[in-house]
Amino acid sequence: MAGFTTRAIHALHGIEENAVVPPIYTSTTFGQPTDGTEGPFEYQRGGNPTRSNAEITLAALEGAEHAYVYATGMGATAAAMGILKSGQSILLGMPVYGGNYRMATIEMPKRGVSYEFVHDFTALTDADFVGKDVGMIFLETPTNPTLRVVDIRAVAEIAHRNGALLVVDNTFMTPYLQRPLELGADIVVQSATKYLGGHADLLAGVATTNDAALADELFKAQLITGNVLSPIDSYRLIQSVKTLAIRMDRQQQNTARVLEAVAAHPAVQNVYFPGSHSEAEAQLQAAQSSGNGALFSFTMAEGKDIKAFLDALQVFTFAVSLGGIESLVCLPSTMTQGAFSDEDLEASGMTKRLVRVAVGIEEAEDLTADITAALDAA
Repeated sequence: MAGFTTRAIHALHGIEENAVVPPIYTSTTFGQPTDGTEGPFEYQRGGNPTRSNAEITLAALEGAEHAYVYATGMGATAAAMGILKSGQSILLGMPVYGGNYRMATIEMPKRGVSYEFVHDFTALTDADFVGKDVGMIFLETPTNPTLRVVDIRAVAEIAHRNGALLVVDNTFMTPYLQRPLELGADIVVQSATKYLGGHADLLAGVATTNDAALADELFKAQLITGNVLSPIDSYRLIQSVKTLAIRMDRQQQNTARVLEAVAAHPAVQNVYFPGSHSEAEAQLQAAQSSGNGALFSFTMAEGKDIKAFLDALQVFTFAVSLGGIESLVCLPSTMTQGAFSDEDLEASGMTKRLVRVAVGIEEAEDLTADITAALDAA
């Protein structure tokens, strides 16, 4: 198999005749044969050449048989969770992204699907499935925003042994660093808004699978709900992922520098990154991923002024989201996880002093100087 970036650039080779960069098809409808057969495309909601090209590209990066792109990352999550039937339940890791939390706690109960949060998947046993119709385990690893690492292969084994699907949200790692389908996941979802898009100017989601029956369900989620990515955004996503590996390499290098500066600062109590919680998690992260990504969190020491820290930042922007070329910080307890109940925030260790840092591609010296000065101001 060709290398990652080679696949990203050449996945469409031969599909568009002589076009190094594929064209954008904006047509909403396509002429059909008059003999009663159907053409390859009929109506944009059901299929579009540019969207198809984006799906071919992302499937190649994931090593998947099937990929489907949606209007947002939550659109991909909704498509995956939408496979569940009334009377079934879903197990989710905790903490979980706030959007996924809302989907599980607000939307799924309307469909007759119950939910349960799992704080430690290493303690999950077959007995936890008895008397329940668990249809799906939804897993983020590393977790958002505490960066705990979960054994994808082990969770896949217990899920399948008990008749449940495993869906892994791979937004933080991307297929460049981690490929959950190879570790036993049934479906992988990602917010392509983040690292895949990479420039904070595109909303998109993707779901990939190697299972034909699940692929049909993911396609129906596009067709029936109209939850599709536009041709222009599909084109932009195709172009963006071509530089994913280069961006991610730079972001990981910068993250190592920024993390070192933050960890050494007296205003910081604890830092969290994939593998920081234990040696076992560090070994697991190294085994199932080829890097730690470009995101970490830290807890400000007691008595320090977080607002003063935020106000002093000049290069980092105080904003939600992550994965773009620009560096961001946010406060998960009131922003990305703002939908959490107080009980779930406390159980997940997300205090108001927890800061999440998403590192971009700026000069590492500028980033470390900026965050160090802001911590001094705190």
